[in-house]
Amino acid sequence: MMLRVTSASLCASCQRMRLLLPPSVSASSLTPPIKRQENQRTVSSLYELSVDIRKVRKFKGWVLSERTAYVSETADLLRDMGADATVIARILETHPEAILCRPEEVTAQRDLWESVCSSKRTLLNIIEKFPASFFSVNHHSNQRDNIHYLQSLQLCKRIISKLMASAPHSFSQPVESNKEVINTLRETYLDLGGDEVNLRIWLQKLLTQNPHILLRPAEAWRDSLSFLREQGFTTEELLSLVSSLRASIAELKPESMQQALDYTEGALDCSKDELKKVVIRCPAILYYSVAMLAGRFQGLMDAGVSTQQVKESPNVLELTTQIVLYRIQKLASYGYDVRSGTLDLIVGTKKDFEMTYTKLNLRQQRPLFNPVAPPRSVED
Repeated sequence: MMLRVTSASLCASCQRMRLLLPPSVSASSLTPPIKRQENQRTVSSLYELSVDIRKVRKFKGWVLSERTAYVSETADLLRDMGADATVIARILETHPEAILCRPEEVTAQRDLWESVCSSKRTLLNIIEKFPASFFSVNHHSNQRDNIHYLQSLQLCKRIISKLMASAPHSFSQPVESNKEVINTLRETYLDLGGDEVNLRIWLQKLLTQNPHILLRPAEAWRDSLSFLREQGFTTEELLSLVSSLRASIAELKPESMQQALDYTEGALDCSKDELKKVVIRCPAILYYSVAMLAGRFQGLMDAGVSTQQVKESPNVLELTTQIVLYRIQKLASYGYDVRSGTLDLIVGTKKDFEMTYTKLNLRQQRPLFNPVAPPRSVED
């Protein structure tokens, strides 16, 4: 009896809820959505190419339900560029949306990209790594205009193709946006003492180090540089900072840089001039958060390092506390006490450090030669 009453009350509650819901909500929420049927021709074509249908169905299942697909045409185009069956299957598994692009659009895209690639094989390698970039055919005219503009700057093909692959959105936007950023970079470089002769090389380095630089508004560059000028950095020092920070300087905000500088000045107990020297030796301070700087500085203090040592070798702050502790212990095993020496031995890349402790190890193993010691006899 209790079960009947409970069931009846639940049914009544459900009916009341349905009456309270708007018609649109009750129709869509209470009725399961109709699953679109897969295009069996598409599925069969992909299966013949050894594409993992389960993987496509799991991550991009909607592609299989599209009425129009160009599976064989896409495969033929990739095959024409030298792709074997394995490569074709891998590309279509990674980016199945490729089969929805019309053949004439993909052909035009191929011709455009080949204009900045040294060979079809080079282009195929790019497509393997960045299929989504290549098959973004909706902004073909913008891509073409941006390529022509960068070619007019005499940038090498390798740089342009890398930009297209790793930062496709910068080529999808109107060419005017990229022109504004490039002009700002040019003005910045020349204002800081650079010359026209080396401008192209400088630009190529920036674009290589951070392909997304063109996506940053020109105002971001101006704001960051204005802030650093206000801190008293000379023109030569600013050029050094821009070159060291690479394109990251456009991503920095004056507020966050000010916080990092204030913390560093207080933690190292240094003057404004000393702070500038610290930043020039370790520009990364400008884009580290206060929390990260505080954690790394405290880790150094806990390891017995002095504030003066950090001030003299500030680039030690580029290393995580875990790496610093490991390197200190490694050097200690060879008899070197970092606390009474310099931190320069533990900074740098992993390869730099390996060379350092290898030299210490050799020095420890090599016997000292005493020129006045008498020669040892055979019996000895």
